[in-house]
Amino acid sequence: MPYHIAIAEDLPRLARMLQENVEASADFQVVHVAMNGRLLLQWLERCYNKPDLVLMDINMPEMNGIAATQALKDLYPQVKVVMATVFEDENHIFDAILAGADGYLLKDETPESLHRNLHEALEGGAPMSPAIARKALQMMRRSTPPAETPEHNLTPREVEILEQLSRGLSYQQVADNLIVSTGTVRTHIEHVYRKLQVNNKTAAVEQARRKGII
Repeated sequence: MPYHIAIAEDLPRLARMLQENVEASADFQVVHVAMNGRLLLQWLERCYNKPDLVLMDINMPEMNGIAATQALKDLYPQVKVVMATVFEDENHIFDAILAGADGYLLKDETPESLHRNLHEALEGGAPMSPAIARKALQMMRRSTPPAETPEHNLTPREVEILEQLSRGLSYQQVADNLIVSTGTVRTHIEHVYRKLQVNNKTAAVEQARRKGII
């Protein structure tokens, strides 16, 4: 009986590519494709037989892969989650690990490599693409999370985004200034909410000012 795999990917072309690569092996069957993390969680809630593993994109609308992974692991810890993404920067790797991801692969994996890594994750391992493993090793050698400050646990990029939001800029304006997507800005803001224990932008800015962060 094949392992059941779900895919969370907002770009139809990449979703089809991932599905074709996964199902190139008779060991795996794709049982669902969701356009974002929120839709994936809604499907999981309705799904009687949960999938064995989810291939999770990071940058998706409505709910990104980091937030979806954290929520999924809280609700269904038995389901393996492997990030399948184009991002290999240290903050994404660190955030994915904190969220509970079981592996981190780049989307250009060959089908053979993908199958090998899926088996590894399902058997309790933590597969990583070579480029990701090198980044993770660099992080471990430095012995501290990338670019974090001990006073408030926010990264410099999170502080930078907070500073811009405190000036009344929209998510789109912040994204344009930093040359990133609005989804990336929202991901950082979600981390800020969690770290500062707030649930909206105004409270985050006020808390940051009280703590002297901005």
